[in-house]
Amino acid sequence: MKLVTRVAVVVAAFAALGSSLSFAQQQQRPAATSVKSGDKAASYYYFSLGHLYADLAGQYNNRGDYLNKAIENFRSAIKADPAATFIADELSDLYIQSGRVREAVTDAENSIKENPNDVTSRRILGRMYARMIGDPQQNRIREEMVKKAIEQYQKISELDAKDTDTLLMLGRLYKVSQNSVEAEKAYKKVLELDAENEDALTGLAVVYSDLGDNKAAADMLRKVSEKSPNARNLFQLANAYEQMREYGLAAQALKKAIGLNPPNAGDFKRALAQDLLLADNLDEALATYGELVAEEPNDVLSWLRISQIHRQRRNFEKAREAAAKAKSIDGSNMEVRYNDVTLAESEGRIDDAIRLLKEMVDSTSRRSYNPAEKAQRITLLERLGVMYRSHDRTNEAVDTFKEIGTLDPDLANRAAAQVVETLRQGREFKRAEEESAAAATKFPQDRMVLLTRASVLADTGKTDEAVALTKKLLNGKDDRDTYINLAQLYEKGKKYDDMAKALDQADKLSDNQEDKTNTAFMRGAMYEKQKKFDLAEAEFRRVLKDDPDNASALNYLGYMLADRNVRIPEAYEMIKKAVDKEPSNGAYLDSLGWVYFRMGRLDEAEKYLKVALEQAKRDPAVHDHLAEVYFKQGNVKDAITHWEVSLREWDRGAPADFDQAEYSKIQKKLEKARVKVSAKP
Repeated sequence: MKLVTRVAVVVAAFAALGSSLSFAQQQQRPAATSVKSGDKAASYYYFSLGHLYADLAGQYNNRGDYLNKAIENFRSAIKADPAATFIADELSDLYIQSGRVREAVTDAENSIKENPNDVTSRRILGRMYARMIGDPQQNRIREEMVKKAIEQYQKISELDAKDTDTLLMLGRLYKVSQNSVEAEKAYKKVLELDAENEDALTGLAVVYSDLGDNKAAADMLRKVSEKSPNARNLFQLANAYEQMREYGLAAQALKKAIGLNPPNAGDFKRALAQDLLLADNLDEALATYGELVAEEPNDVLSWLRISQIHRQRRNFEKAREAAAKAKSIDGSNMEVRYNDVTLAESEGRIDDAIRLLKEMVDSTSRRSYNPAEKAQRITLLERLGVMYRSHDRTNEAVDTFKEIGTLDPDLANRAAAQVVETLRQGREFKRAEEESAAAATKFPQDRMVLLTRASVLADTGKTDEAVALTKKLLNGKDDRDTYINLAQLYEKGKKYDDMAKALDQADKLSDNQEDKTNTAFMRGAMYEKQKKFDLAEAEFRRVLKDDPDNASALNYLGYMLADRNVRIPEAYEMIKKAVDKEPSNGAYLDSLGWVYFRMGRLDEAEKYLKVALEQAKRDPAVHDHLAEVYFKQGNVKDAITHWEVSLREWDRGAPADFDQAEYSKIQKKLEKARVKVSAKP
């Protein structure tokens, strides 16, 4: 019979007496002073009595005599069997519930003074300190209590090295004190004693997550979920996968959790839908969101996600229907309103998109702002500035970014960098250099401001000055990012040997696969610019081996093949896959139009190049490609128009980006077209 059951029997028997006589008068028991250590029968006897008196104390509003007898009997039980650690826990809980914490602490401290190896007193004291860690009034952690609790449990662990409960508590306490190294050691000691201990595996997973080792965290949680599958463990596993950006694996874990019918299944399903969306599994994501709105028709967030999925698929009619449903539920929701902006922009209704976003910004205007209102307005201003910039409304973008710096002086540095970047993209290089110089003087230590200035200097052909400025940012902390920026500066200056060295340094500092993939991509682009096509392809293949769905690598390699007019079917498949992943990306649409041109499918080429031009009006290459299509179709006048625009855009571009060879090719094509037009009768 289990101990709890036997205690319940004793409780029932005691209650059946129905007498006001004290229990001591009804039972004969050995004197507490005669109890010997190791007498488990006596320990059980006194534990049962302690439990009974504790129940009576609870029934009679913590009556003092019952509490005293409960404490006395629990202590006798502990004396009879010191190894029964649960009794110390019961006694500790009794002290806490009766509000006699100070008494418990004092008694335990006195006992430890008399006998430093009194494990029971240390257990009680450690438990008391642990319960006093939180300060509910000030909503903070009492650091001194954490330290005292750790001290007691460390001593208990020294006295009993195989006590897994103590090691687990140490792991938790170290976690609270943000000492991940010691927490890891404590949990590992538990696993040495009990390799399948779920609490240790879960605790260690949390530690690894805090340390940024999400793979190790996931490995721990996977062991737990395989051993004892439950919704909580699977949800934690999904969260670890999300931190690793392994959204497909996160979705699998959540599906298993939902299969266990947790009480909050709706929350699990929402998390599943989000992970499916992030994993680019749009069919399942849409189906899951459909289930959610069927179960809860007023789920505004799910309607919003349905709209976003349809927008991503360019099914604008259904996207608008779902957006309208979301607005009917909560028309004031800023995310719902912003969805209308992105929908209008995706449909090419740029003026509408800007108007809607400007209305959102205007609606947040106040004479004064609380922190939340200010943060919301700044976010919207930044989005509006980016939209202005993306659609060649440079001055409006500059004014918008400057407003951010006025609204929050703490963000003036970021606003200044955005202004410079806007002028760069607007090809106003003189103004950009002036603004960047002023910003660098005002914020001489600001990394973002200095990097933006370096980019402007490189644009205008001052590569050495840009490099010298950037090298000053090497500080042992952000060096990988600095080397990446140096590589980009060397690329503008066509100093490819130096670029390769900078990428090598960045690669050495890359501590995850994503960073290594990024440097491989940049190295591939470097080789392509040097016309070392075999080396470039090898680097892009390396990227695709690690990340088969990398849209940038698919597009770059596909375009490289199409531009050289080789392996066109392969080029088409790669570019089409990139466009399917990012259907609004102007560069990818240009590549698709160009590969259709190579395939002789001129109508499709024209269609996609026109759409690409909506996204990249100032790209001379897109104008050149569309001109080629028109010339091939016999539409020479339109071809001339776009070649003329292409040359103008080359002239307006950054001096460092100017390619004389490409410029000369377009000039020759333009001259040929003009001759053809003039030769017609």
